[in-house]
Amino acid sequence: MQGTEAFRRPPSIRWRTAALLGRVTETSSAATLELDLADWSGHTAGQHVDVRLTAEDGYQAQRSYSIASAPGEPRLRITVERLEDGEVSPYLVEVMEPGDVMEVRGPIGGWFVWRTRDGGPLLLIGGGSGLVPLMSMVRHRSTTGSDLPARLLLSAKTEADILYRDELDELADRDPGLDVRATLTRSAPQGWDGYDRRVDREMLEEIAWPPQRHAHTFVCGPTGFVETVAEALVDLGHDPERIRAERFGPTGGGST
Repeated sequence: MQGTEAFRRPPSIRWRTAALLGRVTETSSAATLELDLADWSGHTAGQHVDVRLTAEDGYQAQRSYSIASAPGEPRLRITVERLEDGEVSPYLVEVMEPGDVMEVRGPIGGWFVWRTRDGGPLLLIGGGSGLVPLMSMVRHRSTTGSDLPARLLLSAKTEADILYRDELDELADRDPGLDVRATLTRSAPQGWDGYDRRVDREMLEEIAWPPQRHAHTFVCGPTGFVETVAEALVDLGHDPERIRAERFGPTGGGST
């Protein structure tokens, strides 16, 4: 989830102060923020948090961001993509300095989540920053030493826009049970050995587990991307009850 507006939240989830420990540049428009919450109780892979900033004049802006870190990590990490007309994301990606604070509420979400005990195989399909909660699942699988078979298909505009590229390559190289594929929708460099088009039915037919494998399937990205992928998977015979989708964008609650 990237920058979606927060609506109803359980009253038991309270706002807490989080300090920025550090920021890692992921791409020219995205960064991962490592946050320190003294009483962070942990999360489940796939969950998100609400973030609230308060200006000196009292004006507040609130958005939701998926958690990128694996469950059990001592620090909370979120990856934020900067949107040019955003109120919050430019500050988080470019301005906020270590020691600066924000308010965080969460973790939130109990449907778009995966635990190794849920079993496999695992099919993850992410568009752009929709990769963030899926990366938490990939990291969770890795940190727990799970050998459950997993396939990840990520879609990005260009090779330079791929989040976590080096880490994904390293994980896939050392783990035969993790298959990572990428498709570039805008331009592909010479020698690119991945896909070079938008995700379509043919691509999904090549990558997805056969429907009879009953894979745990998670799809995250812009609204149009998610709808296209989910519809194609159902057309290919996959059980819609096993396809969990999370979307963001103009029709998904707003973004910044």
